Amino acid sequence: MDPHIPPTALDRQLTAEAQRWLTDAVARVGQDPAAVRSVFPAVARRCGRGPLVAGWTVADAARARLLAALPLRGAALAEEITALHRYGDAAEQRAVLRSLALLEDADTSFGALGLPLVTAALRGNDTDLIEAALGPYAARHLDYDGYRHAVLKCVFCGIPLDRIAGLAERADRELARMLADFAHERVAAGRAVPADVWPVLRAHPGTLEASGLPAETGSPVPDRREAAVRALAAYSATAPAGAA
Repeated sequence: MDPHIPPTALDRQLTAEAQRWLTDAVARVGQDPAAVRSVFPAVARRCGRGPLVAGWTVADAARARLLAALPLRGAALAEEITALHRYGDAAEQRAVLRSLALLEDADTSFGALGLPLVTAALRGNDTDLIEAALGPYAARHLDYDGYRHAVLKCVFCGIPLDRIAGLAERADRELARMLADFAHERVAAGRAVPADVWPVLRAHPGTLEASGLPAETGSPVPDRREAAVRALAAYSATAPAGAA
């Protein structure tokens, strides 16, 4: 599971029967990696689908435990989880994506071998999969351009930016510029701007002004003018206490 999720969080949610099944499944996978192909799809039915913590479901966490039990390393591990992802349903794909950082933590030779699964999710429009893909693993391995475009896709898809791992460390001036241009486009269309873009822009002074958005307050088009006023008010609201 995600290192921030205590292992006991899953155990507390499992019935005695589900706990026995999962313990047995983990042991089977540890002895025979091919067993994961039959037990992985059965997890939701045997363990449950309810919410756990930090956006994870019980099934996500149980599947992560199974993947962690695989006695495979490097390319062999990547091949097995890629097959599980390819032939799994959306919930199974989400669990694989959420487990990537855990697998790398346990096996450094795994490295960036799971990155194609992240990029595949980012090419799609399933917001659950996009969010699952943008965990700690993506923050480690996406290049700067890929990471920036992933953040922008989240903005377009309505995925809150606080669900993206590594944003505070990886949000650079170029990303701020891209978000400022996006905000300007929204204002020019008379539309609201997602509030969570403003902290990124504020961390890189001048990007908002360079986008041309502030000039929209003088637009002769009422919708654009009003959208600009709202946007600048929201931007100002992100200022630290006592800041100008």
